[in-house]
Amino acid sequence: MIFWYKQLLNPKLALRNYNVQVSETLANVKAMNTVIRPGMPVRQQTK
Repeated sequence: MIFWYKQLLNPKLALRNYNVQVSETLANVKAMNTVIRPGMPVRQQTK
């Protein structure tokens, strides 16, 4: 997952404040999940 994060999004954080870096990273992960989610298989429980 980290490989995809670094390939799709900029691996360097633009801002210096730690709390803002955390927010920036979470926003990037949310964007990455939005892009990847449609390609994920749907899992159905079998009885």
